[in-house]
Amino acid sequence: MKFLSSRRRHKAVKPLLLVAALFLMGGLYSVAVPEQQSSADTGTSTQVEEGRQLFAVGCASCHGLNGEGSSEGPSVVGVGAASVDFQVETGRMPMAQPAEQAPQHEVTYSREEIDALAAYVASLGPGPEIPSPEQYDPAGLTAEEIAAGGELFRTNCSACHNFTGAGGALPNGKYAPALEGVTPKHIHEALRTGPQQMPVFAESTISDENVRQIIAYLETLQQEPSGGLTLGGLGPVSEGLWGWIIGIGGLSLFAVWIASKGARSK
Repeated sequence: MKFLSSRRRHKAVKPLLLVAALFLMGGLYSVAVPEQQSSADTGTSTQVEEGRQLFAVGCASCHGLNGEGSSEGPSVVGVGAASVDFQVETGRMPMAQPAEQAPQHEVTYSREEIDALAAYVASLGPGPEIPSPEQYDPAGLTAEEIAAGGELFRTNCSACHNFTGAGGALPNGKYAPALEGVTPKHIHEALRTGPQQMPVFAESTISDENVRQIIAYLETLQQEPSGGLTLGGLGPVSEGLWGWIIGIGGLSLFAVWIASKGARSK
């Protein structure tokens, strides 16, 4: 004889078991997974908001309210904090009026405001960060490393900036600026962000160590005493020009003088 025991379960049993299982899984997860810090702390959020307000006042008229760009200026989404630091700290931005190239001017913003602008633009999209001194300080490099920096500079930079870093003209009214007096940080940022007509040199092309070598070479070059008139440091271009003016001009004047003396003797 079979005895059937039927136990009627309460309708709330299943939901309660499900809730209990969820609590159990949550507790196990909190124990197994280490606590992570939030990447957007209050200080950073405040700095980004300050930068957004500064951007809306001083930059949005050309670059768009959200950095998307316009007919007056390119998009700044993804250019990174390093680009903002270079452009604003050298006074190239904001531009007073549209031009073929932004010249260097007095700095408009304070250091804190530049950091806030850089933080806001960095929040729009990933890009090169502001470098640390370890990435651009050339201190401690050997003579061989400085010589290697000179080779890198002549190979990659001298076509535009001249082999002495004196700068040079480019097509359509643009130019490569002189590098004398440019800080090591700004040289590093320019290589990584490619301002104006300059190409971008990623770390896979020119490493941070190579950048330090180039900077050391430029500093050594600028510290060397001049052996005479530099004539702009443009090499055979300016030397040939002055040779033509002085040489041919002097011969022409001498020929005129001889002709005038001959005319008087008659």
